[in-house]
Amino acid sequence: MTIIAAMKNSNLNAKNEILSGLTVALALVPEAIAFSLIANVNPLIGLYSAFIIGLITALLGGRPGMISGATGAIAVVIVSLVATHGVEYLFVAVILMGVIQMCIGFLKLGKFIRLVPHPVMFGFVNGLAIVIFMSQLEQFKIIGADNSPAWMTGQPLAIMLGFVLVTMAIIYFLPKLTKVIPASLAAIVAVSMVVIFLEIPTRTVGDIASISGGLPQFHIPSIPLNFETLAIIFPYSLIMALVGLIESLLTLTVIDEMTETRGRGNKECLAQGTANLVTGFFGGMGGCAMIGQSIINVSSGGRKRLSGIVAAIALLIFILFGAPLIEKIPMAALTGLMIMVAIGTFEWASLRILRKVPIADVIVMVLVASVTVIFHNLAVAVLIGVVVSALVFAWENATRIRARKHVDEEGVKHYEIFGPLFFGSVAVFQEKFDILNDPQEIIIDFRESRVVDHSAIEALNKLTERYARVEKTVRLRYLSEDCRKLLDDASSIIDVNYLEDPKYKLAVDALA
Repeated sequence: MTIIAAMKNSNLNAKNEILSGLTVALALVPEAIAFSLIANVNPLIGLYSAFIIGLITALLGGRPGMISGATGAIAVVIVSLVATHGVEYLFVAVILMGVIQMCIGFLKLGKFIRLVPHPVMFGFVNGLAIVIFMSQLEQFKIIGADNSPAWMTGQPLAIMLGFVLVTMAIIYFLPKLTKVIPASLAAIVAVSMVVIFLEIPTRTVGDIASISGGLPQFHIPSIPLNFETLAIIFPYSLIMALVGLIESLLTLTVIDEMTETRGRGNKECLAQGTANLVTGFFGGMGGCAMIGQSIINVSSGGRKRLSGIVAAIALLIFILFGAPLIEKIPMAALTGLMIMVAIGTFEWASLRILRKVPIADVIVMVLVASVTVIFHNLAVAVLIGVVVSALVFAWENATRIRARKHVDEEGVKHYEIFGPLFFGSVAVFQEKFDILNDPQEIIIDFRESRVVDHSAIEALNKLTERYARVEKTVRLRYLSEDCRKLLDDASSIIDVNYLEDPKYKLAVDALA
């Protein structure tokens, strides 16, 4: 019975993975086209990028179930490069971007994503949800008589809005009835069938751009390979590499939380780098993980590599054979799907805890979300959030340092320091000592403190010099091994006396 149940469960998982991959592939089409148009490149370039990057990261990535492809974050970066130097320079920049990402993976620097505080994560996710929602509002615009965008009115607006709401309703209510097929796929198929068979006039994928094409061709960029070219593309490649990895690793963290599993950040860096390196040689625009499509995939039951592989292959099949059918899918269905993704992406719990967390965390959340929405630059938003959080942390720890003082029976004055000694706390630390009125011997006890950085070393140096000028002796006690090493390395700057700390043996050691 156990074997039969396992076989049924395996079949169910495979079915969910395949159907989830098909759903993601459908959602990838308008996104890839839209990002291509943002970057001023042919839509097929975005579609080929989504196929190559999606397939390689699905096979090699550190987070099964996560979807990668052409993204808006990368598209925004490359706009000026394409406009100024042309698409051939873009391909070389994408190749170099892949090399940089692979180097970051080899050096195992992906672990630094752990330095991103939770308020920054909340701000990132909420800002991205708002960006996804706002990007869908473009589907409610048409080209007016003066060739400028104008909001839909009348019957076109009613039809568009009606099918968007129907799509959202199916996605919301169908899982309450059955989970045999992914709700997102069922919504797209149902709305598409109604529009096609009843010949209802509404915007379709084909109205945006044609997705018909052949297999991606290997292509060596035809530009001079010299230092001048490197000087042009390197800034773009570096920014794309960092933006791509930040978005990918943050998406990985979000999916980890959704699935209660743990991805491998460094492996994902290597996979993203490999994917972009290959993409550059096949005329792609580069990309990274896509949080919207990843959430669609996981929510639809895609937790393994199969769903990502199916999504990539299905996208290629759409390009080769299914373009006439896919181009008939109404944009209302895909817009409704992406709005539901935005609703699911937003961390509603962050609103409930606003009054329960420190005001600094609230400011960081709002700041990161605002920068993400206004500038559409996730890397800058996260960097600002990390810097502000670090400054807040430094300030709070700087104010916590304190000293407990007493004089023992031998006339030695003890200063017991509490809190870390670092650049932010050295000023308060210096104020704790009474140089002129202290006895001849002073012991500074670091049992509850740590010497953290060069500023702390310099503070100790100045303190010992001040005591030395009045012919008094300072000794340091209970320094941890790392603090001693830090001071020993700086012996050319500071000369201090250590007190030998007592060595205690554990009971098990005595009995051995």
